Amino acid sequence: MALLRKASKKQAKIKLALSAPTGFGKTYSALLLAKGLVGSWDKIAVIDTENESADLYSDLGGYFVVPMKPPYTVDSFKQAVKSCVNEGIECVIVDSTYHYWHGKGGLLEYNSNLGGNSFANWAKTNPLYSDFLDTILQTNAHFICTSRKKQAYEIVENNGKKSVEKKGMEDQIRDGFDYEMTIAFNIVSANHLVEVSKDRTRLFTDKQSFVITEKTGEEIKAWCETGVDETAAITDAVTKLASCNTVDELSALKIELPSFVIQSPQFIATAKERYKVIIAQKKTDAPAQTQNGLTDEEKAEIAKEEADLFSKSNKK
Repeated sequence: MALLRKASKKQAKIKLALSAPTGFGKTYSALLLAKGLVGSWDKIAVIDTENESADLYSDLGGYFVVPMKPPYTVDSFKQAVKSCVNEGIECVIVDSTYHYWHGKGGLLEYNSNLGGNSFANWAKTNPLYSDFLDTILQTNAHFICTSRKKQAYEIVENNGKKSVEKKGMEDQIRDGFDYEMTIAFNIVSANHLVEVSKDRTRLFTDKQSFVITEKTGEEIKAWCETGVDETAAITDAVTKLASCNTVDELSALKIELPSFVIQSPQFIATAKERYKVIIAQKKTDAPAQTQNGLTDEEKAEIAKEEADLFSKSNKK
């Protein structure tokens, strides 16, 4: 059943795609963006598949580098991200996504090595791509994902003659990757000019070409920090549980809360403990003849209450 709720913006971590041809300044621009986003170099890490080229900009500040070597598997990517998060990194630069798609051990090679029908093989490869994408989207950190661009060509037919014509530049990552990002920047010239192909923040919608600076990252940071503080909202809801003395009060509190709160493990665990306290008190207050056990009707009522209270859906 579809559930209706009011729209509300939560505070967010940016997921940004940054593409450019070779030599147009992807890594340098990504580092400036990251510095503006988190304000400190020691909160930035580069997952570097580009032959440790991230070290070339170490004069900018003391950011961290995770050098990657082939095979560029999804598992190795997930482990690199986990290492960054465990060290308190707030912005992860993936430089670049190219190798996890086109590189040795990347998804295209994996699909090819399965043998047989390459089209049918995508039934096995697609879940790995989804795992790669979900690691970026679900990890509680900012992500700047660089990708290479190259000249694309197409075969056209004119008056019965076929010829190859330039089609424009295309990203060397799976089609649709940028659709999953909040912002997609394209560096279009050797002097680092950027054009915007997607912008859910609406910060850059009306901007002409511009050069990425730390200020660009600061603007995105300000947007990310507007809206509901998810952690504070969950903490506040957990605190309110202590004042609930009946099942009806628990139900009323749940109805008031947004879905991300009632789906949080912290809220669910605390609500279950509070529910047990209320039921125990209910048994203590019951007439003496019912204290030695519950009737079938009472057991059924408690089961229904639990199902209603701890389902992960809500009206909001």
